[in-house]
Amino acid sequence: MPAAFHPFTFDNSYVRDLETLCVRWQPSPSPRPQLLRLNADLAQTLGADPAALSSPEGVALFAGNALPEGADPVAQAYAGHQFGGFSPQLGDGRALLLGEVINRHGQRRDIAFKGSGQTPFSRRGDGKCALGPALREYLIGETMHALGIPTTRALAVVATGEMVRRERALPGAILTRVAASHVRVGTFEFVAAHRHTDDLKRLADYVIARHDPDLAEHPHPYLALLEAVAKRQAALVARWLGVGFIHGVMNTDNMALSGETIDYGPCAFLESYHPRTVFSSIDAQGRYAYGRQAAMAQWNLARFAETLLPLIDTDMEKAIADATAVIDAFPEIHQQHWLTVMRAKLGLDDRGDPAADHQLADDFLTCLQRGRRDFTLSFRTLNTLAAGELVAPDNPLLAVGSDFHDWQHRWQARQPERNPALLDAMNHANPWLIPRNHQVEIALEAAVDRNDMAPFEHLLKAIQSPFDANPQHLPYTEPAPADVTASYQTFCGT
Repeated sequence: MPAAFHPFTFDNSYVRDLETLCVRWQPSPSPRPQLLRLNADLAQTLGADPAALSSPEGVALFAGNALPEGADPVAQAYAGHQFGGFSPQLGDGRALLLGEVINRHGQRRDIAFKGSGQTPFSRRGDGKCALGPALREYLIGETMHALGIPTTRALAVVATGEMVRRERALPGAILTRVAASHVRVGTFEFVAAHRHTDDLKRLADYVIARHDPDLAEHPHPYLALLEAVAKRQAALVARWLGVGFIHGVMNTDNMALSGETIDYGPCAFLESYHPRTVFSSIDAQGRYAYGRQAAMAQWNLARFAETLLPLIDTDMEKAIADATAVIDAFPEIHQQHWLTVMRAKLGLDDRGDPAADHQLADDFLTCLQRGRRDFTLSFRTLNTLAAGELVAPDNPLLAVGSDFHDWQHRWQARQPERNPALLDAMNHANPWLIPRNHQVEIALEAAVDRNDMAPFEHLLKAIQSPFDANPQHLPYTEPAPADVTASYQTFCGT
């Protein structure tokens, strides 16, 4: 690649300020790279030219075959609690942070590879990524973005031209991911586990400068940082629950302090509602089931709080008491965000009694659970009813014997009139379509097994407008057959 190739203006603060928490490393080259998907909209936001990134030089960049000017790739170190068990050293086993750019909105963004080969943190892994998981991350990340939920996003997916061995040989790929940062709870756990006191303060100050600069002059900046991260996570998980998203692997190394959703491995969306729904093949105990995600976020925050204790106060008893107060306040903060989400979904204003509105929302979910009703379509039916439009007589929510009818009278009595603002809020809180699990699998299977990207492109186009009732995308709204949903599993991309 010519040295003049300069698609991004890098400013690499992580490697500059936290050199002891990463290892400089080079990506493994790809033998026959092919650009399968470029996120042109995201590229432009980053200040890059999509045409340049689609050129042979751009493909070489995304394939790890040559680095652009200014990149300084590193594998980041972190630890993590994985399904409750602590690993003192994990790190980027198949990822590299290329560097950071300031986007057109003045925001600092990481640009990182996923699947670019072995690093010092790979342990026994090959450091590679199969094509299916790379495309899944692209698709679900763009879905979350379209739904307005904070998320990392994929900039590109490149097929490497080599096969990777999993349960069977699969085509390899490299995903290029963009994030507000890749600092996670596990980053702090790594520093705490290795008793690097100086690094702990340096890391906390870095996170404050990057994500919460207003806290720099706070009288208790590290306690305030814990509070800020807790508030972001409370809001984020409430947004997940509002669209039926199940993360699937909420380990502390997958909890970004920026408040973005990160790591779309074994994740999926609810079909028929049940709080114990799990789709992850590695979550046999249901630790990260749909209805447990808020509790798990609180558990992860407690682990974060433990790492900050030496910074919160020199009096350890006081530090523990102050941090515990923040963790104990999390459920109430989350419930406030959840109620805001549910009021929008139910078309309710904020003048009602919070406890009564909370119960109304809970009772609707109970109706869905008892009747095994589809989460997304049932909420969308409320939009139709609220607008005074006719609902199809075969709508499952209106089935004879359903306890929805009694609930409906209470719902209408709570908000007899809905002005255009409330109806608009409903239409932007209740998606018309989500990436249905069977449709995702159809798209990935076509790409992986037949080198056919058309189903993926069609699904991607549909989910980019999730709130718009487009007749052309009607097939994507249909739930999967019950037997498919009952046995559906998603897998870790490693």
